[in-house]
Amino acid sequence: MVLQLSRTYFPDGTNGKLECEGKFICNTIELPWKNNETKVSCIPEGKYFIRKRYSKKFQWHLEVLEVKSRSLILFHPANNALQELNGCIAPVTKLSGPGLGLMSRKAFTKLKDLVYKVLDQKESVELIVAPAFEGMTNRNY
Repeated sequence: MVLQLSRTYFPDGTNGKLECEGKFICNTIELPWKNNETKVSCIPEGKYFIRKRYSKKFQWHLEVLEVKSRSLILFHPANNALQELNGCIAPVTKLSGPGLGLMSRKAFTKLKDLVYKVLDQKESVELIVAPAFEGMTNRNY
């Protein structure tokens, strides 16, 4: 399975659209791009693999593997990137502003169920992070 995260960058946050084989899954929010600095920047564009992870704080969630100079980059619920994220990616049902979204738990459950189904079959899940096409903007907020 290949997930495509198309990003639009803003000074206060990064908004994205997550798709699988051209099919929309959910929107995403992240911190703004600040040269991959730990806890204040979104991760660099590129190709990554995703695995299941468990923690007391987030229960079962997803981890993005082998991010250059970073660790514990997760997919987990959050509705405000600047207040709730340290470099992770939060699925959201609806974007409400740069780095802001609504109904994150609902979007996270949808993403997790989809990805876990593939991982449970011992198949890999790849994440490709790239900018949104030139001239495209997220207009749904």
